[in-house]
Amino acid sequence: MLEKLYKPERLLAFSDGMFSIIITIMVLELKVPHSAEPAALLEQWPIFFAYGLSFLQAGIYWVNHHSMFAEAEKIDSRILWLNLLILFALSLIPFATGYMGENHAAPFPTAVYAFVMLTPALVWTPLHMAIARINPGEGDVTRAAVLKGYLALVLYAAAVPLAYVNPAISLVLILTVAVMYFLPTRFF
Repeated sequence: MLEKLYKPERLLAFSDGMFSIIITIMVLELKVPHSAEPAALLEQWPIFFAYGLSFLQAGIYWVNHHSMFAEAEKIDSRILWLNLLILFALSLIPFATGYMGENHAAPFPTAVYAFVMLTPALVWTPLHMAIARINPGEGDVTRAAVLKGYLALVLYAAAVPLAYVNPAISLVLILTVAVMYFLPTRFF
């Protein structure tokens, strides 16, 4: 018996709502200093940095999510579940952002943050391949896109233990993934 296929509109609407909620929760975590002195604002730089990096990560996932589903005319339950796994992983970003920012990028909170960045990346390529499988010729997974995905996985995975060596190195690796997704795929 063939599996039932669905149109992706509801999945996209639900996903857009989740992205909006994730970003809203992150911005609501930014606290206004109780002092009007510039130094009070400067003391919060780790929180602002964590927020900026997380906003960038969530934005990259949102843009690529739309790109991945742009040509998909049908989806199945496997795609629904893989998408839900990605959204679950992304929903942890506000917690990890706050935890790392409040603790000034200490090793363990930075490792948690790196792990949270790794988790949606683990599901991304299987989701992309599942979409291409039932929508042949539309949104095919290119070799360059797969390479970029695997490189992101390696960098995120390396960022977890490197947070204990030097949290700054871990954050540079995470930022490198973000920069990598701004580069055209032809560079890979």
